[in-house]
Amino acid sequence: MQVSAFDFDLPPDRIALRPASPRDASRLLVVKPGEPFEDRHARDLAELLSPGDALVFNDTKVIPAQLEGRREREGAEPVRFSATLHMCEAPDRWRAFVKGARKLRSGDHVVFSGVDTSAPPLGALVAEKGGDGEVTLVFDRAGPDLDLALMAVGHIPLPPYIAARRAEDERDRADYQTVYARESGAVAAPTAGLHFTPDLFDRLDARGIGRHFVTLHVGAGTFLPMKVDDTENHKMHSEVGHVSAGTADALNAVRARGGRVVAVGTTSLRLLESAASEDGLIRPFAGATDIFITPGYRFRAVDLLMTNFHLPKSTLFMLVSAFSGLDTMHAAYAHAIANGYRFYSYGDTSLLLPAPESRLTR
Repeated sequence: MQVSAFDFDLPPDRIALRPASPRDASRLLVVKPGEPFEDRHARDLAELLSPGDALVFNDTKVIPAQLEGRREREGAEPVRFSATLHMCEAPDRWRAFVKGARKLRSGDHVVFSGVDTSAPPLGALVAEKGGDGEVTLVFDRAGPDLDLALMAVGHIPLPPYIAARRAEDERDRADYQTVYARESGAVAAPTAGLHFTPDLFDRLDARGIGRHFVTLHVGAGTFLPMKVDDTENHKMHSEVGHVSAGTADALNAVRARGGRVVAVGTTSLRLLESAASEDGLIRPFAGATDIFITPGYRFRAVDLLMTNFHLPKSTLFMLVSAFSGLDTMHAAYAHAIANGYRFYSYGDTSLLLPAPESRLTR
């Protein structure tokens, strides 16, 4: 399909720079293909679902993956650059997108430091250089020691549409993290989960809505713009995920009993669809996925999707268009814009039901 089919106009003042407070006060648009849209709030989610349904959350935890560094090459002046980690390959090895990658070459030693000058600098070796500004870094420490160093020198990598309008601050360390985050490794938040609070969880529990967790470490590739005119020519960056055998069995049991699997966020959906077999059963999964979902895809594992409002011509708007229908989603976004919904990572959310043609016939 042509990427232009997924374009729409968004007024800049619809881009949220801070989240709602409390989190579950955000607005929620219910989208049922073929029916009128319904304006609700995230705190209403329990009454919009049925007892026996199950929510699936991505429990990845955002790390301070934005780094400011300098190249130290013998006989040359130090050179400054910025790096955003996006995939961990080993306890001491990360792939990163580097602004100023042309200044680096394999074998260079680099040093990262933060605003707090009392924190020791973090050193690394440029092991490889790839295309599109990608660099592989091997750090001078590993595992928990590297995690502590990143906390000291790194910054939360706010999405570019927020970072272009204001600087990251201490509030973002809490705001840009779900309340259930526990598995460190993401460089972007699974933002549909930002609407959940302990009070909302209590409402869901009282309603008999199940709660399950998977892990997909969201990479910086989620922010990269499409550089092709046709979706057939786009290559997704891979991300590492995990679905345990216990979670897979529990979700299959939910559907066998007539309940619905509700993915909280496109990251949870993409991982579940990667783990599903052709017959719709969810299997244990551990590894990388680069699944790219566009209209025509038949969903095997997910019955409903809760997700924020996405960028024009983005892979995520393509995904929701595949789920609920392209015309339906254009109409839904037009409704959201006209009615003052807030967009993107810190914005409002939606609950999408699938178009009949998007479902796997079982």
